[in-house]
Amino acid sequence: MIVRLHPRVIAFPDPAEAMGADSEAPGLLAVGGDLRPERLLAAYRLGIFPWYGEGQPLLWWSPDPRMVLQVQDFKLHPSLRKTIRRFLRVPGGELRVNHDTAAVIAACAATPREGQAGTWIVPEMQQAYAALARRGFVQSIETWVDGRLVGGLYGLRIGRMFFGESMFAHASDASKIALAYLVGLCRRDALPWIDCQQNTRHLASLGAAEVSGAAFRAHLAAHVGAMAGEDGGAQVPMPAPPPWTYDAAAWQELRV
Repeated sequence: MIVRLHPRVIAFPDPAEAMGADSEAPGLLAVGGDLRPERLLAAYRLGIFPWYGEGQPLLWWSPDPRMVLQVQDFKLHPSLRKTIRRFLRVPGGELRVNHDTAAVIAACAATPREGQAGTWIVPEMQQAYAALARRGFVQSIETWVDGRLVGGLYGLRIGRMFFGESMFAHASDASKIALAYLVGLCRRDALPWIDCQQNTRHLASLGAAEVSGAAFRAHLAAHVGAMAGEDGGAQVPMPAPPPWTYDAAAWQELRV
């Protein structure tokens, strides 16, 4: 049964109770609530995320199985390695971190997706993640060429976990370059998994694979950090991690 969330109480049902893989809405867990930062952080800590389209109610999901990229399994294909090396040598090519996260979110929302009409990154979703970015939990990796944003990704960093949200590319391999750099940062800082949410051929080609919902939740329990204190009956997450900045040495994790 789909649970309706209380508008003032930040609490979620057990993610294991989400609709099963053979249902009409695999992974659907709850409906309602809001997108305030405290609720979003509580959701991600449990392996739950919001996903809905224009005109739909606010829907919360926790799919099983779950697609993750274990950073040690990242497949840096020779062609991508060459592309990265060329990008780093060419004048005007630049990787930026958290330089314009709002622009990355907006570009992800505006970029057409094959087999998808419209976007799930609706205006209120953009505003919510921008608010989390100001708190330091949402971070972006950005590919720039000649002062123009041509690709990138964003997601939440909580404890020793990165929850990928979306990526876009307006130039060949621009999002792959950003993902490769994210992997370098995660390896450097001992974040072993990147949550990819849904299974796609593109992510699988780069080394992502499915794990069971139980395994995913166990990993979160060990890596996202403790909760402390009370806030109107809701647990308050630990402070945001120090924001990432661009560090060329992170490429060494990929031997680029």
